[in-house]
Amino acid sequence: MLLAIDVGNTNIVFGIFNDETMLESWRLATDNKRSADEYGILFDMMIRQGGFDPEDVDDIIVSSVVPSLLFTLQHMCLKYYDKTPIVVETGIKTGLKIKYDDPRQIGADRIVNAVAAYTKYGGNLIIIDFGTATTFCCVTAEGDFIGGAIAPGMKTSAAALFEHTAKLPNVDLEIPGRFICKNTTESMQSGLIYGHMGFTEHMVSGMKQEMCQELNCDPEDIKVIATGGMATMVESGVACIDVIDRRLTLDGLKILADKNKGQNKKRVLQD
Repeated sequence: MLLAIDVGNTNIVFGIFNDETMLESWRLATDNKRSADEYGILFDMMIRQGGFDPEDVDDIIVSSVVPSLLFTLQHMCLKYYDKTPIVVETGIKTGLKIKYDDPRQIGADRIVNAVAAYTKYGGNLIIIDFGTATTFCCVTAEGDFIGGAIAPGMKTSAAALFEHTAKLPNVDLEIPGRFICKNTTESMQSGLIYGHMGFTEHMVSGMKQEMCQELNCDPEDIKVIATGGMATMVESGVACIDVIDRRLTLDGLKILADKNKGQNKKRVLQD
């Protein structure tokens, strides 16, 4: 079995695959204060609770946007699974041509999502991940990763309002049902959620325009794939998202594990 681990700023999502089938997945809160032993015990308990034997894990792949946790999880993999994990980092084989000023600056999560979307859906793509940050990645039908954009996610924006204003409360992200609201909580929800929907539409429109100019294609030929915790909420108020794929990141890790099986040394991003 393959153990695929995606370390995000808010959550760690991990799943196990048997051949091409994902058998189960789990979610943990990201905590860089936990030790390798703590993570090892948590992983072991959750995998066993799902009805699987951790000793059946043959390979491990890790993607992390939290540098301080990467060493911890590598140590956990060695101690609890006797495996050196494949790490999504500069040098991993992706199958994409990275057209970025400095490929080392691209977050592992963006590469994983781009690889998964390109492999699963093909064609010209815009991939949006609605997480702690909202990220956009543009990939061409020829497999060129041509860039994208990064913005605060909705939860991050909500937390910033709460932390940096004296009177605004910490609100749950629920659609208020109207743009013009008559209390502070719903007013914040309106601005955060409907504002993010409008922002998403505008970003996709602008990216499609630039991609069409560069690639000489039709906007309808560009498919928009969304993933992340807030994807369904945003999709309910926009017309620009074609597919919501909640498994995108874990499927991307499986694809990368297959491409890099037996290889875990640092290299430069390559085709």
